[in-house]
Amino acid sequence: MKKELNKKVQLVEGIAPDLAEISSAGEYTFFQMVKRRFLRHRLAITGLIIISILILLTLSSFLLEWSFVRNIFPNLPDPTRANISFRLLPPFTPGHLFGTDDVGRDVLFRILYGGRISLSIGFIAAITGGMLGGIIGSISGYFGGWVDSLIMRIVELFFSTPGLPILVILTRYFGGSPLTIVFILVVFGWAGIARMVRGLVMQIKNYEFIEAAKAIGCSNARIIMRHVFPNTLAILIVQMTLAIGGSILTESTLSFLGLGVNPSWPTWGNMLSNAQNYLWTAPHLVIWPGLCIFLSILSFNFLGDGLRDALDPKLKNT
Repeated sequence: MKKELNKKVQLVEGIAPDLAEISSAGEYTFFQMVKRRFLRHRLAITGLIIISILILLTLSSFLLEWSFVRNIFPNLPDPTRANISFRLLPPFTPGHLFGTDDVGRDVLFRILYGGRISLSIGFIAAITGGMLGGIIGSISGYFGGWVDSLIMRIVELFFSTPGLPILVILTRYFGGSPLTIVFILVVFGWAGIARMVRGLVMQIKNYEFIEAAKAIGCSNARIIMRHVFPNTLAILIVQMTLAIGGSILTESTLSFLGLGVNPSWPTWGNMLSNAQNYLWTAPHLVIWPGLCIFLSILSFNFLGDGLRDALDPKLKNT
């Protein structure tokens, strides 16, 4: 009786029945159960720790630009200033923990600065593309009919278009500023999420709380934004987390090909591109940015897997 009452309460509040059944199991709320599942996923916790460390390190580069920090530590290297007398120093050289590049710039500080751009592009592109795809998928799945057919034909058009060649052409034509890269990644990243959300919404729109919202006269826009779209956030969070790693990899690929962000702005990708000629003579130029790319992508994938397992309403075992 209590379980059935909790289920009805959750339906009134606009939560899908599967989620309501989980939140009423035992004495745990849905979010408490999500937390418990996530904390038991060791790879996800490891990924979250690595991501947090990378973000904190890259954010610390902002402190290095403050004048009072430069006054306190006048010997801090400038990642944009060349000094040929210090070129290609090996790692663990005093004053240059990760060594220097072919023009004498400190590799550690360039990685910190480059992480700001690489991670920012990944986060902004994934979140923007995820939200856009989620809204479009919600509209497609909710209305159905010709609206759904039109949107799905557009989605199929994007899926049938070879992504990397188009990205290369567009970056070549429009330039490689971070905003351009983000825009291109969003344009080519929303379709997959829209199709996934559309399938979920086609189930959600038949639930009782949607019928109740229609019965009391709620507009379609209100139903989508207030009741349908929030119930897709679980799958959106997972997909956006996984998409962050993909966006970082795509930006790194374009920068490696010389078509990404302007080489005067350090990113992990163009650092790898600049190190091609020194693969054997100065391998540290490849190892450090490559390791950052590898760890960030792997960590976001681990985090996405953990969130997917934690948010899956079909998992009843605690």
